Amino acid sequence: MIFGKIEYLNLLPFHLFMKRYTKTTQQKMSMNYKHGVPAKINDEFQAKRVDGAFISSIKAKKYRYVNVGIIAKKEVLSVLVIPNEKNLLDKASASSNVLAKILNIQGKVLIGDNALRYYFQNKPAIDLAKEWQKKYHLPFVFALLCFHKEQKNYKKIEKNFLKTHIKIPQYILKKASKQTNIQPQDILFYLQHISYDLDKKAKLGLKKFYTLQSKIQ
Repeated sequence: MIFGKIEYLNLLPFHLFMKRYTKTTQQKMSMNYKHGVPAKINDEFQAKRVDGAFISSIKAKKYRYVNVGIIAKKEVLSVLVIPNEKNLLDKASASSNVLAKILNIQGKVLIGDNALRYYFQNKPAIDLAKEWQKKYHLPFVFALLCFHKEQKNYKKIEKNFLKTHIKIPQYILKKASKQTNIQPQDILFYLQHISYDLDKKAKLGLKKFYTLQSKIQ
């Protein structure tokens, strides 16, 4: 199994889970990773160079996926628009750029750990997930765990991941902090804003996004 791995902090709990999970399953010897930002992983998945990955929701519509995603129920902290700057999309993103257009928010789109660093500097920024929730009263689904094959394995991953409380060891937090230049306590605070369960309300949010997206094309 070749998995597309996005090295953003919002997937740190999932990557920790997978590291432990694959040690106790038959996937141990066959799990390999390709690394990249969301836009790159989207392309790798579309070209079938990876078997599974978290795919931007804007691209995931035509693929099979399980009930696992990257979801913000209110604010997300890591998907921002910087106002009073020239309109500029983030090349690393897909869904966030479309979300900014749907909400008609002008400025520079910033996602991922770069956005998170910006947020913790307390600079002026608009949180796109927060604006979405204020307007539509629904969670926003940024990405979905998609797959090309081995549905049974991905359903097992879904079942086990969603029922597992992931505690991040201090040494992992310190390593992530060093890599991202974000303080350990800020990483934990951020992860409290991320949900992974594509529940009924999240599905309604996803459906709303697809409906609105189709109108701006």
